[in-house]
Amino acid sequence: MFGCKCLYWNNLPEFPPLKQPQTFSLPASLPHWPSGQGFSSGRISLGELEVAEITSFEFIWRYVSPRDKNKSVSFYKPDNLPDSFHCLGHYCQPDSRLLRGFVLVARDIVKSALAKPLDYTLVWSSNDLSASSEEPKTEGCGYFWLPQPPRGYKPVGFLVTKSPNKPDLDQVRCVRADLTDKCEAHRVIITALSDSLNVPLFIWKTRPSDRGMWGKGVSASTFFCRTPLTISREEIEEEEDYLCNNIACLKNLDSSLHAMPNLDQIHALVQHYGPRLFFHPDEVYLPSSVSWFFKNGAVLCSSDSQEPVDENGSNLPHGGGNDKQFWIDLPSNDEQRNKFLKRGDLESAKLYVHVKPAFGGTFTDLAFWIFCPFNGPATLKLGLVNISLAKTGQHVCDWEHFTLRISNFSGKLHAVYLSQHSGGEWVEAQDLDFVEGSNRAVVYSSKHGHASFARPGLYLQGSELLGIGIRNDTARSDLFVDSCSRYEVVAAEYLGEAVVEPPWLGYMREWGPKIVYGSRTEIERLNERLPWRMRCWVDAVLRKLPVELSGEEGPTGPKEKNNWFGDERW
Repeated sequence: MFGCKCLYWNNLPEFPPLKQPQTFSLPASLPHWPSGQGFSSGRISLGELEVAEITSFEFIWRYVSPRDKNKSVSFYKPDNLPDSFHCLGHYCQPDSRLLRGFVLVARDIVKSALAKPLDYTLVWSSNDLSASSEEPKTEGCGYFWLPQPPRGYKPVGFLVTKSPNKPDLDQVRCVRADLTDKCEAHRVIITALSDSLNVPLFIWKTRPSDRGMWGKGVSASTFFCRTPLTISREEIEEEEDYLCNNIACLKNLDSSLHAMPNLDQIHALVQHYGPRLFFHPDEVYLPSSVSWFFKNGAVLCSSDSQEPVDENGSNLPHGGGNDKQFWIDLPSNDEQRNKFLKRGDLESAKLYVHVKPAFGGTFTDLAFWIFCPFNGPATLKLGLVNISLAKTGQHVCDWEHFTLRISNFSGKLHAVYLSQHSGGEWVEAQDLDFVEGSNRAVVYSSKHGHASFARPGLYLQGSELLGIGIRNDTARSDLFVDSCSRYEVVAAEYLGEAVVEPPWLGYMREWGPKIVYGSRTEIERLNERLPWRMRCWVDAVLRKLPVELSGEEGPTGPKEKNNWFGDERW
């Protein structure tokens, strides 16, 4: 920390006043959810704490980048707190986004759960004009404070003020350490720079370290900030996620998960929010139901035998892990049947829904899994030239998914995770397309590869700058599946035996054979025809492509994926 040395952006007054950010609302009103225990009640018990979600804010201060006047971040404190609830920290977000964030406030069920801080530490200040003859500007001055907790307590967030005076001790509460969990800094929101000394303040979003279905970490949606004096050079350069040493997130110690939706509420959520999944108009390899695939000829193979798969998968090996002793394949002795299965059957297709807690049961994740009997070959883009590859990228069976994250406080859609090959991304609700007159998002499935995207267009798996890589083409068409009506809830572990899992879900082996055919050689042969400079560029891009491009290998089923029990990859 640089003590009380204060800094001043001398060019800030040149910027025109910024408008308050507009708020975002879902396009349609929410229904009355079926009755239940605690879902969408506005408050959630974490054991010795009760928390509430606040979405109304009072503006505090705005930072505007001196290098780019269009880049700014506003800081807010929660407004309209329920009686006996206390602030845990302030909230911030870029002004380029519609205001639709939240922050948690808390009240103690057990009196010792919360405590006032003993003092505050000044982490960073943007400006102190006490020694200047100029009058301070309203938005030109901000002070960042870290609450200093009593022994055995931890702060959950920072406070921001426009005054150099320390905040009142009653403005925030610290949480008893055993009621907190570790959190990590994740994704820089902005790096604030002082104009005079260029001393940066790195400001991050935070997330619990303990995530996934059984994770107890609860995000309070506060931010984390550090100066270079408390951060290593490696962390600055790599911007990796790392533990926040001086703040914590909350922990849900109430094992009942009372705020999670019951089965009736799950069906209501799927029917209200279930996205429309569009396939490319030129898609050849369409989805089907699993039972259609099985009853129309899929076979279970081992090293010395094969047999038809029962319609519900009851004769598939169940449980264990992927020991590579069994795999599912297309019939090898019937070429016509083989081609028929590859095309899928859109009429039978449905989405398979896995319901699980997120962020300690304060959110519900609805993971929608789509099955395609075949994943088609890729198309290589070389600048203005597109080359359809014969085998690269193709394999028998394809499992893809997207996930809806819904607030258990309000029942509102928070974000959608779109799976894209070996990774994916979270897309906030304000960045989604919706089916007209509804809260049902639109998801686009890429041609042949079935990766999920939020908008139609071309997504290049490689180098956008060079225009070299594997194409992911998406577009609207008459080929779509409405998951709000064509779905099956296949798993919700927190409900015990209320949901009976289909037999095929317990099959943990590969849904397709492994065939090594040296696909990179296929591309390399094309590469040899290119000019030397472009050849170097293509080689550099190819080294970054997934290893699965070097052969065919069927994927494992949904339950074998690490995000079945864990969090999504983000």
